[in-house]
Amino acid sequence: MAGQKKDGKAAPDKSLWERLEQPAAAPRASLSLERIGAVAVQVADAEGLAAVTMRRLATELGVAPMAAYRHVSGKDDLWALMAERVAAEHRIPEELTQWREVLHAFALLTREMMLRHPWVGQLPTALFVLTPGRMAIAERQLAALDGLGLDEDTMMVAFRTVSAYAHGAASSEVALREWTQAEGWSSGTETRMGLAPQMTYLMETGRYPTYRRYGLRSQRKDDATWMFGMGLDCVLDGIAARLGI
Repeated sequence: MAGQKKDGKAAPDKSLWERLEQPAAAPRASLSLERIGAVAVQVADAEGLAAVTMRRLATELGVAPMAAYRHVSGKDDLWALMAERVAAEHRIPEELTQWREVLHAFALLTREMMLRHPWVGQLPTALFVLTPGRMAIAERQLAALDGLGLDEDTMMVAFRTVSAYAHGAASSEVALREWTQAEGWSSGTETRMGLAPQMTYLMETGRYPTYRRYGLRSQRKDDATWMFGMGLDCVLDGIAARLGI
C-alpha cells in the first residue's frame, strides 16, 4: 500500500531508484526512466534547464504528457534522473588508489562534466540530490580516505571541501563563459576590450595597485584549466597539511 506524503498525496510504494533497478518482467517499453533522463539531458544541453518541462519531454518522446507522469511524479524526479545521467561521466580509473589522486581526478571530472552540462549548477538540489551514481562517486572518495587514521566526520569534510571547490570554481567558469557569449565576446582579449572603459577609470583612481599589477603582468589570465588546477592543488595541499596525510 502506498505511503502518505506531507501534502496528502500518495507516495509511491517504491523509490525512483528501486523502480529503475528492479528486474523487468517483460522487455522494456519504449518509454523508460533511462530514456526520459537521456532526453531531458539532451534538451537541457541544447536549450538550458528552463526548456526541460514534462510537456516538452512528452513531445520529444512521442507520448502523451500523462504517459510521462506515470514514470516520474514531477520535477524532483526529473532532476534526479538528469543528475544520475551525468553522474555516469565520473569514471575515475580503477588504478588510482591514493587519496590525493582519487580526489584530484574527481575534481577534474566534475569541472569537465559541468562545462559539458552547464545547467547542472542550476539544479535546485545540485549538490545534495541522492542518486545511485552520485552515492557511488561519494563512496569512491570516502573509500580513498579510509584507513588513513581519520574519523568519519573528517573524511566527509575532506571530500566535501574538494567537491565544493570543484563545483564552485566550475560554476564561476560557466557563468563567465555564458556572460561573455551573451555580450558577444569570444575571447579574453575581446572581453578586456569591452570592459576597457570601466577598467581604465577604476585603475586610474590609484585605489587598486595590486590588481593593476596583476592586469599588467599576468601571463595566464585566460588559462582557465591552469587556474582550476592551481586552486585544486592549493586545496589538496591544505587538506594534507591540516590532516597530516
